[in-house]
Amino acid sequence: MGKTYVLVHGLFHGGWCWSKVAHFLQRNGHRVFTPTHSGLGERKHLLSPSVGLDTFIQDLINTILWEELRQVTLVGHSFGGMAATGAADALPERVHRLIYLDGAVPEPGRPFSSQLPSGIEEQRLKQAQNIDGTLCIMPPTPEDLGITHPDDIRWLNRRMTPHPIKTLLDPIYLQRPPEQGPPCTFIHCTQPEYPPAIYSSRKAKRISGWLYREVAINHDCIINKAEIVAKLLEESP
Repeated sequence: MGKTYVLVHGLFHGGWCWSKVAHFLQRNGHRVFTPTHSGLGERKHLLSPSVGLDTFIQDLINTILWEELRQVTLVGHSFGGMAATGAADALPERVHRLIYLDGAVPEPGRPFSSQLPSGIEEQRLKQAQNIDGTLCIMPPTPEDLGITHPDDIRWLNRRMTPHPIKTLLDPIYLQRPPEQGPPCTFIHCTQPEYPPAIYSSRKAKRISGWLYREVAINHDCIINKAEIVAKLLEESP
């Protein structure tokens, strides 16, 4: 029997980035939902100074509730781990497993920015731009995310959007810490390691009861290693 997946994207991306992974999962009989956060991707017209981490969490909660989903395998890629954790915390009865794909494992009461290696937060703040009244960090090059194929590079360049910086600076408030939430799997991408993901990977490796895997693929593997990612998700309990 197929599973129900809700795939959560990270910085600068949207639900579109999961299209290749979703194809492989759906081909194998799974239901797949790929919501886009407010202000990004095809919802970039909703960008505003009020869009914060709570907005992203509510986006996911509403997807799960309005689609009437249960036994959800919730997958947070990169920064998407923050909102995925918040939604799992709010709807524990509906989440079967939480999978972090090189994802951010939150520290309750703290923002994602606190996990960034020294200098990265300052650099991003310095390079932030005002987009229609909202302070945003700008997309990196696809090559910075480990993407090398020209078609993939062009695809990302057409679709990545500025990301509201408030979502990185908002602390997350949870009813329980992630290690007391639903069963978890952490998949760490090591070829090469993506510096902002190292903090969470080290934390996840120490949490008793979590499944931890290291895989020699790049951080934005959902773009160029989609079939491998789909298999990794299916192999998780």
